[in-house]
Amino acid sequence: MNETLLLFLLAAIGFIAGVINTMAGGGSLLTLPMLIFMGLPPAVANGTNRIGIFIQSITSVAGFKSKGIKPNSFGVFLGVSALVGSIIGAQIAVDIKGETFNKILAIVMVVVVFFMVFKPKVKIEDLVERTKGKYLWLSILAFFFIGFYGGFIQAGVGIFILLALTSINYMGLVKANAVKVLVVFIYTIGALAIFMYNKQIDYLYGLILALGNASGGWIASRWSVKKGDGIVKIFLIVMVIAMAIKLWLDN
Repeated sequence: MNETLLLFLLAAIGFIAGVINTMAGGGSLLTLPMLIFMGLPPAVANGTNRIGIFIQSITSVAGFKSKGIKPNSFGVFLGVSALVGSIIGAQIAVDIKGETFNKILAIVMVVVVFFMVFKPKVKIEDLVERTKGKYLWLSILAFFFIGFYGGFIQAGVGIFILLALTSINYMGLVKANAVKVLVVFIYTIGALAIFMYNKQIDYLYGLILALGNASGGWIASRWSVKKGDGIVKIFLIVMVIAMAIKLWLDN
């Protein structure tokens, strides 16, 4: 396929991923396989993907802020905890063999899609938000492990963040999404630094992807924040399962 066409396709998939990541989570299930399809080794694809995530997080935070939803200290505490975990997770990702990473990614993709389809519905409209005392410390602990996972592979981490914020903290979806993008911004700094130090980034592909990610994140953060768009979910599930099978069989 023509290189220019591939770059346009990468930007387009980045845009879709930016929308999905900001509204719920799982966009990296599209971008990681795309980067591998374009010829990057798995570890480099994993590192390159972080440029898009980082830039997208900045525009998403700005988008939420423009609508009056501003970051607070609670999100910063969770972000710092996730940052510590992400540094450890990213270092493990750098050291892992490409074939092993592909198999782990294939399994993770299927598990996350399964979770997206069958995750329990949480009704929190009438519940009081819990962000202090033991719930703060419980969240800090949970976000260390979420950050570890995010630093390692990223794919689907937004879904787990929303689950933690709604189930532990009884946080509404709009605010939870705003906290989520702040947390991802903070911990991606550490993960990105690890991949940059180990020269596991293709900067051209990363910047093209970031253009799409950032545009999608900005629009989605200012748009109505509703999860579970049927068409997007069906498209995501079909593509992820197909790519998971390909990743597994290629090794």
